[in-house]
Amino acid sequence: MTLPACLGIWVVGGFPVTGQPPVGSVYQRSAPAPAETAPAPAGDPLATSPTSPTPFPPAPQSAAPESVAEQAGRAERVVAAALAGLSRAPSLSARVRHLVRFNDMVLKGSGRYVQSGVGEDQRYRYEYRLSATDEEFEVLDVCDGIFAWNFRRIGQNPPQVERIDVRRIRERLDTLGISHRQDQSAYLGGIQRHLGLLRQYFHFASITPAAIDELPVWRIEGTWDRDTLAWIVKEKAEAIKSEAGVAPNELPDGMPYSVRLSISKRELFPVRVEWLAVPGRRPTPPAPLQVIAMMELYDVRIGEPVDVSAFVYKPATEGLSDITDGYLPQVQPLRQ
Repeated sequence: MTLPACLGIWVVGGFPVTGQPPVGSVYQRSAPAPAETAPAPAGDPLATSPTSPTPFPPAPQSAAPESVAEQAGRAERVVAAALAGLSRAPSLSARVRHLVRFNDMVLKGSGRYVQSGVGEDQRYRYEYRLSATDEEFEVLDVCDGIFAWNFRRIGQNPPQVERIDVRRIRERLDTLGISHRQDQSAYLGGIQRHLGLLRQYFHFASITPAAIDELPVWRIEGTWDRDTLAWIVKEKAEAIKSEAGVAPNELPDGMPYSVRLSISKRELFPVRVEWLAVPGRRPTPPAPLQVIAMMELYDVRIGEPVDVSAFVYKPATEGLSDITDGYLPQVQPLRQ
């Protein structure tokens, strides 16, 4: 049993896909209790997945309605502010929860993210495991300031260890005129890279107030940049770029159609990412979008001391490869 490659891009892969597509305050929150859900059909794996945030009451009718462009602009600004705050936090630790659905398989996992320092002094460690009935998937993403390491053990396959030379990435950023090195982790790995690519590959067009376990959040919906989606799903590139586009059920199983971010209102911290699609073996008839994967950050602690030994990584040489040369051309300016 293996995860589909397209879903692995977003959930399992520590580094981005191969090739290059077109171009606070301290707060703590306990692990959220599962929200009550409507009964799901017997055998439906989504019966175990978290529900969407509960919307707040609508704004008073006297408020002037936002235009589509105004709402999209506000959604983009909130996402940008959340990512900027994440990169500039003096320290950060959070527990991470994952849930993935593919066909009749449900993978659940947990892990931890730790980050310390800003700018060129920033280090991070992101590790988690996903498990199903008979297999396990393990990922470790760590930057020690010299190399950015990525370890992957996918099922019964031999483990893989890849590394990127951080100094050469900095030189590449300088060449591109990206002098604000406080954001360098977004070009390396970890959660910052993960979320940075979401903003790069998706356009966010709607923002509504909501709540997750009484935590006020902004719920922000995004859809694919068409050129990027056409580059990934090459066999449907012509249809994707057409005026009509493609329907959710026309994408490969496991390929998300849209993404939903939940960002805390007070700290502008990303607390949940949900990927939505029409699940099921292809071909499949049109159907409502469902959550096929979820990543949640909780028990978040900002500005508290962290154990620097978390950023020490000395892997065995077996299976180790340096991918810096191949990775450098992929380093392009992210949207600001």
